[in-house]
Amino acid sequence: MENRTARLTILVDPRKKKLFEELCARQDLNSSQVVRKLMRQYILENLPEDEIPDWLAPHAKGDDGKKQGA
Repeated sequence: MENRTARLTILVDPRKKKLFEELCARQDLNSSQVVRKLMRQYILENLPEDEIPDWLAPHAKGDDGKKQGA
């Protein structure tokens, strides 16, 4: 599991923040959970594969979406 001790402060339009938080709540998530997911996706999509650290690399999955060997 990733260490979640660093703080990230961002400035956003208050209307976007309100709408974002409402959408997160509809999915029973908080805004931090969604931002962490978005950051992870962005890194995985934009960092060359050979530079992705092991702790961030996606788990190996079969075609059915289940972990191999499970």
